[in-house]
Amino acid sequence: MNGSSILVTGAAGEIGHALIRELATNQGNHITALDLRDISREYSQRNVTTIRGDVCDSSLINSLIEKNYDIVFHLAALLSTSAENNPDRAHAVNVDASARLLSKLSINALERNRKVKFIFPSSIAVHGVDPSAADAPVKEDQYLNPITVYGINKLYVEQFGAYLARRTRNTALRLNRKGQLIFRAIRFPGILSPDTVPTGGTSDYGPEMLHAAAQGKAYECFVKPDSTLPFCTMSDAVRALLMLVDAPEENLTRSVYAITAFSVSAEQIREKVCQAFPEAQIGYNPDPARLAIVESWPRYIDDSAARNDWGWLPEYNFERAFTENLIPAVRNFYNKAESHHSSVSA
Repeated sequence: MNGSSILVTGAAGEIGHALIRELATNQGNHITALDLRDISREYSQRNVTTIRGDVCDSSLINSLIEKNYDIVFHLAALLSTSAENNPDRAHAVNVDASARLLSKLSINALERNRKVKFIFPSSIAVHGVDPSAADAPVKEDQYLNPITVYGINKLYVEQFGAYLARRTRNTALRLNRKGQLIFRAIRFPGILSPDTVPTGGTSDYGPEMLHAAAQGKAYECFVKPDSTLPFCTMSDAVRALLMLVDAPEENLTRSVYAITAFSVSAEQIREKVCQAFPEAQIGYNPDPARLAIVESWPRYIDDSAARNDWGWLPEYNFERAFTENLIPAVRNFYNKAESHHSSVSA
């Protein structure tokens, strides 16, 4: 990926921040960071250009396509809980804008006889698991019966992206051209990040506990103590994206891959947070709607395809994730914030 021209949509989101930070360490890359918010002050790297705009803006997308990006990380989305609260907006952002971007990139790839990689973060929300099979690890092709707008949106883009990739490949072969849309997706579990406070996700109770405890705030968890989901750290999520981008085409057996690092209950997370922050006040006040969503998702993921095809292996298990990654980083995050506030006040 050295020396690549890269577009990142949804650049202000949790994954966007961490991904761009990693991409920018390679000075040969030039990154365009797109988001609804003004993020110009958040990226000081010389090889990062920020654009404030909406992925639903067709004219903006047309102008970006003309820049001939090598890689597009399409992170812009309304997350699960936010999507349930505003399904029309979710469809516009998660489906219409994604499909439009994919279609325009596929046309551009064929017309200019070039390859472009489209990397898409999907979600375990695409699954709707039978309660009788809740404890069995779920593979990519199982239980594709999402009960949320977000899951339906993600599943559509997975399938539409794979369809367009096949179509452009077949067209290129027929015309004896090299232009191609390469579509690859990762189905993420819940992601635990120390650097950004999550908003709008249904698996956010994990990082919300951590951030509330670090700030000395009381927190009521919206699921039950035994509610169990798969998770990974943000650093592992970003590493997985970069591994999949660079994976040789001949090694891949599918366009969509599931990954996981560890499956834990809400109570296990609470106990780990309270060990680090003994004064933490974390209780439970289950929200029936959000709980129903969590209980429709797989507790365990079979990510053997990713492990076999492109060498996926998480760096952090549950214990190391908290003791070596999340707890130290979240303490550092809020210590910096407090120091900045103190210096400004002075």
